[in-house]
Amino acid sequence: MSSYWNERYSQKEYVYGEEPNLFFAEQIDRLNAGTIVLPCDGEGRNGVYAASKGWEVNAFDTSVTGKSKALQLANKQNVRLSYIIEDAIKATYPLESVDVVAFIYAHFPMTIRKLIHKKAITWLKPGGRIVLEAFNPLQLQNNSGGPKDVTMLYTEEMLIQDFAELEIELLMKVKVELKEGKFHEGKADVIRFVGFKKQK
Repeated sequence: MSSYWNERYSQKEYVYGEEPNLFFAEQIDRLNAGTIVLPCDGEGRNGVYAASKGWEVNAFDTSVTGKSKALQLANKQNVRLSYIIEDAIKATYPLESVDVVAFIYAHFPMTIRKLIHKKAITWLKPGGRIVLEAFNPLQLQNNSGGPKDVTMLYTEEMLIQDFAELEIELLMKVKVELKEGKFHEGKADVIRFVGFKKQK
């Protein structure tokens, strides 16, 4: 899979744009800056934005090309972020060490999705949040990006199950007009989720 993303990110342009996902930016802008983990951060648009807002950013992806472009973007914006090459199923951070884990269009096969989501919960400090935006099954009708395998698209029921340990702050399906580079452009059906870990 890393070869697929390396090829996609090999173009000079930022194929998902240089600006952050709007929902992601909206969510972290209302929080006090802390420590954030960004799985599958690709070319770094979200990690770089968070860093520009004072967050300590820990990003990972399987794409070496994505990392290179992310670090170039960070340099351009004069910010720093930690970015490692790692598969989501193997990635690990200390228990209760981060304030936010943000899954922005981080779609996983059904066989590993729940495990990855459960693991992310363990990284959260009490009061920490999962922020997620992804495509829902209605996206198969659109040409604005995303997996063509319906099992990799997220439903409300799926997220309620995966994040059952969290208090749900927001969960909704939304029709949006994406303007995130050439691979996320046009009408889209997405799902948005914010959940927080209960205080002990």
